[in-house]
Amino acid sequence: MSKTLKGLFLFTDIGFILYWVVTALALIPKEYLYQDYTNELLVVWNWSFFPLDILISITGIYSLHLHKHMNVKWRSFALISLILTFCSGLQAIVFWIMKTDFDIMWWAPNLYLMLYPLFFIPKLLETKEPR
Repeated sequence: MSKTLKGLFLFTDIGFILYWVVTALALIPKEYLYQDYTNELLVVWNWSFFPLDILISITGIYSLHLHKHMNVKWRSFALISLILTFCSGLQAIVFWIMKTDFDIMWWAPNLYLMLYPLFFIPKLLETKEPR
């Protein structure tokens, strides 16, 4: 696993955990919340990402643990984490497009989630390690 991927996993996985703690404690200032944040349906939509985002963090952190212990299964967990990360970002971006809401505060992190895995997924799929 490259140092870049390790760093991105830590940044993303810890970021997800922090985001959900901050969200649960309602610590995000109102001016930075997404449009219509008081709409109950949008609140539910946002929380619908919680299981996915936490699963991303678990698989990413676990892949780092496996890599540290030289267990080749790290690749599978890294791949799962990256694919789920892409899906999380893509789903949010598609929602904001369909809603015609172009707020850079929400687009930037979701574009990051959607795009960074695309640089690492092909490498994990083509590289073979001895069994």
